[in-house]
Formats: sequence, C-alpha cells, structure tokens
Amino acid sequence: MKISQKIQQSSKDDKVWWSFEYFPPRTAQVWTAKSLDRIERMRALGPEFIDITWNAGGRTSDLTSEMVKTCQGLIGLETCMHLTCTNMPKEKVDIALRDAKQHGCRNVLALRGDPPQGKDEWEAVEGGFVHGIHLVQHIRREYGDYFDIAVAGFPQHMMLPPEERDNEIRWLKEKIDAGVNFIFTQMFYDVEVFIDWVKAIRAAGITIPIVPGIAPIQTWNGSSITIPQSFLDALEPVKNNDEKVREIGTKLVADMCRRILSADMGFGKGTKMLLEELNLVPRIETIKPLPWRQSLTPNRRQETIRPIFWANRTKSYISRTENWDEYPNGRFGDSRSPAYGELDGYGVWIKQSASQSEIFSAMGPPTTFAEIASLFARFCAAELSALPWSDQAPSIETSVIAKQLSQINELGFLTINSQPAVNGARSDDKVFGWGPSNGYVYQKAYLEFFVNPALLSLLLTHIERDSNITYYVINKRGDLRTNTHSDGPNAVTWGVFPGKEIIQPTIVEAVSFMAWKDEAFELGTQWAKLYEHDSPSQKLISDLMETSFLVNVVHNDFHDSDAIFRPFYKAGAEYLALKSKTTAGNGHAVNGH
Repeated sequence: MKISQKIQQSSKDDKVWWSFEYFPPRTAQVWTAKSLDRIERMRALGPEFIDITWNAGGRTSDLTSEMVKTCQGLIGLETCMHLTCTNMPKEKVDIALRDAKQHGCRNVLALRGDPPQGKDEWEAVEGGFVHGIHLVQHIRREYGDYFDIAVAGFPQHMMLPPEERDNEIRWLKEKIDAGVNFIFTQMFYDVEVFIDWVKAIRAAGITIPIVPGIAPIQTWNGSSITIPQSFLDALEPVKNNDEKVREIGTKLVADMCRRILSADMGFGKGTKMLLEELNLVPRIETIKPLPWRQSLTPNRRQETIRPIFWANRTKSYISRTENWDEYPNGRFGDSRSPAYGELDGYGVWIKQSASQSEIFSAMGPPTTFAEIASLFARFCAAELSALPWSDQAPSIETSVIAKQLSQINELGFLTINSQPAVNGARSDDKVFGWGPSNGYVYQKAYLEFFVNPALLSLLLTHIERDSNITYYVINKRGDLRTNTHSDGPNAVTWGVFPGKEIIQPTIVEAVSFMAWKDEAFELGTQWAKLYEHDSPSQKLISDLMETSFLVNVVHNDFHDSDAIFRPFYKAGAEYLALKSKTTAGNGHAVNGH
C-alpha cells in the first residue's frame, strides 16, 4: 500500500500515526540474527510503515533489498526503500527498483546520497544520476505511478543565508513537481526551526504531506543536528548517565512532538519510551489486521485464509506455498492443486535464530519421557521460549490456557499448537483481538499434539462420546483417521465487523494437515539429531517420533472454554491408573519369587 494512501486515511480517521526507520547492518549475518529480531519486536509498537536506509556509497544495497523483501513478505510491514545515486549506475538503480516491485514495495525515498566512505566530495559515477531530481524523473518515467516517491527535506536550511535558503526551497519545489508524493525531513530537535521551514515551503507552493524525522535521545553524544540550548541545559548535568539521559531526553522529545502536533503540521527502547510518554497506543487493526502475519508481496496481498497448523512457523508456510498461483481469499479451495512444496529444498530446520540454539542447549539432554513432557509443559508456562515446532515464544493467548496445557503435557499429550475458545471478544481486545475496529472475534478451542498409541486409544474413547469434537489422527507413515464427515475445511477462527462479510482466516483441513505431518515429524527428527549419535537422548526422541501419532482436536462449541480439556483429563487419569496397576502387578510377581 502506498504511504500517501495511509496518510490520507489517517487524516480522514483523525488518527495520529508513526513510522520507524532502520539502518542495514554491516553484514548479512548480523542482519539475520539481530535486525530481524528487533524489527519483529518493534512491530508490536504499531508503526504504519517502516523505511530502510541505503548505505552511503551503496555498500549495503543488497542487504537493503533483502530487508525490504523480508519485511514485506515475512513480517508483513509496509516498507519504504531508500535509494541513492551514490555509486549507483543506472543499471543498479533499475535492479533495485525491479526487486522492490517484485517484493511488493510501493514506496521509495529518492536521494542523491552522501559521499562514499573515505571521500569528502560527492561525485557521480559513470552512467549514474547527478541529482535527486534525476532519480525521481527516472522512476516516474520507468514505473509511472506504481511507486509513491518521497524526497528528503531539510528544516536546517532555514539557518542558511536568505539567498541560499531560497535556492534550496526552489530546488525542493522542482523535485516535488517532478512527481514526488511526500517528504521525509532530516532529524531535528528545534521545533521552531521546523515550523518556520514548513511555513516557508508551503508559501512556495509545496502542499504534499511532510513526515517529521524524530530521533529519540539515547546518549549524550555530539551531533550534526542543531540542538536547542534548552535541551543542552537539561541533559548536560546527567551526560555521564545514559539511563538518565534517555529518561530526560524522552520527555524533551515528547514535548517537541506535542508542539508539532498542536501546530497542526500534519505530522528500540528509546522509541518505545517516547510512544509511551506521548500515550500513543498502537491500534490492533494496525498490528493484527488478521490473526496471522500477512505477507505484503504482490501475489499474497489478498490472502485471507491459512491452515492453523503453521501458526508457529510462518516462514515455513510461506516457503512451502510460494509457488502457488493463487492464495485463498474468502474460502479455502482444494489445497492439492497446487500442492505444498516438498520438504526437500525448503530447508526444514529447527534453528531459526541464534537464541533458539542456545535454548535447546540449555534444555539439557532428556533421558526419560517424563523429562520430555516437562519441557513441553515448561514451554506452555512460558518458562522456555522455544520448542522445535515453534519459531517463537508462546503467544499471549496461550497464557489463558497455560495451566491446562501444562497439565495435559504432564499426562503425556505433547502439545505443539493450541488456541483457546473465544466467544465474541471485541476486535480491540489486547489478548484475542484482530481486524477492524468495532468488531467481534470468535475461536473454537484447538489442540495439536503427539501421543503414544495406548494413551490415544483411551482418549478417543472419550472423544467419540462428545458430538462437538472433531479430530484427525495421523502417524509418520501417513495413515489418517478422522471422525469428521465433511471433506471441506472447518473454520476455527472468524470475525464479524461492521460493513463486511464474516471473515474466516484460520481453518483445519485434511490435505493441509497431511502436508504439515511431514514437517512436524521431521522437526522431531531434527531435534533428535542435536544430541550425540546413538546417545540415550537421541534414541528416546527418535523412538518417540517413530511410534507416536500426531493428532489435532477441535471442540466446535466455542461457548464452553474448558470442554476440550475434559476428555484429556479422563484419559490421562485412566492411563496413569493402568500404569500403576501394571507396576504394582509386576512388583507383586517379583516379590513372590
């Protein structure tokens, strides 16, 4: 979506909005391990979009393109890509624009750029562009109105001599007239200078939106940005205490933002503190338009339905379905055509981040089934932040049923996915909410787990007595058993919103479950391989994967939040009683000899 459209909608809704800017790291390894994690965390702060810089000299251009691809496709954040003329012949510019379009990016910040590292003067490369306006003209000529184009604005130009200031404003106006949609300003701290600059460019006939650049104050450091004396006076006494600098700086910058907002100009840690100070609460609709993370690539923008099985492995689902010609919208069609990608070539791995590897090591090698069950229970209780079947820590809604999940794991049902029943929570609910304002969301209780054959047999006896429960059971070989009489999908999440049809974004469906089965068992096998070859831990987990069944259970009465767990408690108690009886019988026989 174009940023100008977001700005227009926010103005219509009388809503204050914000965005974040990120800088590519020096290496791809750092990007994978740290930057992605930071962007993921800060997504929860509710930015309308993000922008990603293009390093001076173009040294990290590949990383910028990769970040745009990941943020659009995997994280689901609307992204604006910076693009400079520095060290960029026309061919490289065209590659960058082509890739951006392919990844669904609709926004570009066109810049001349700074001199390359090690040089004091800027110079054009052969076959490149000399000024930012030339880049703007090229984008418009080659791509028409596909991209929103932004350019940089410099409030500090108001500090220049009048003739130089007027020239800068005139040159800015020429760029705007070449086809620019909005302006990003340079970071600033002097509000009065900014307001004077806005008035000056408005007087020059520049009417497009202006996005002020605001930098939270993190430490006491020198800056090329003009800093008001009032800021210096407040920060200088605590300049050696970063925590105090951040605390006082947050209030100073928040006051600055309030001044900008009151002037009606159309407006990591420090950022979060600043938003809290301003009491800017992200809207659920911005963070979670659907209960799962949307992909903003061109061919997936209209996707509205996904199977629940990959709820904790979004990246894998996107990879295994990336070659589909169409994605479900409004209803889930026949998932056999096109088929899910095979595991070979899609790289099903446990290790999605460096932190997960550390977590698996910290678990210690399990040597008994009870120790494995304890690991699953600890994950449900948020005492562990990763399992082989989850790319992420337990969701906030897991906390609602954490006690029940821990209990059934201790009974031998090793849960890898779940959701509680929800009967009409408001769409802005902090735990369950998603989608547009003034709506209501619903969920059927869902459980997915590994279980041994004997315990499964007891469980199914109880499940079959409850007509509200449907289930699928499958083993590693692919033998499927179910009590459902429908070939169609079962919607397990849906929402009702003003002026819209009912949205059913999450479903349970047989063919998708069979495709997920291969991945689920393979992840268990990968977990076993983390331990020494032929060690007790490796044998224990490998045997577990060979003999267990993978089961999903849906309780279709969403009014009764505890109903799904009752058959598990009963079956678990019976299984423990049988084990105790067997143990006691063996003990009696031994004592009799």
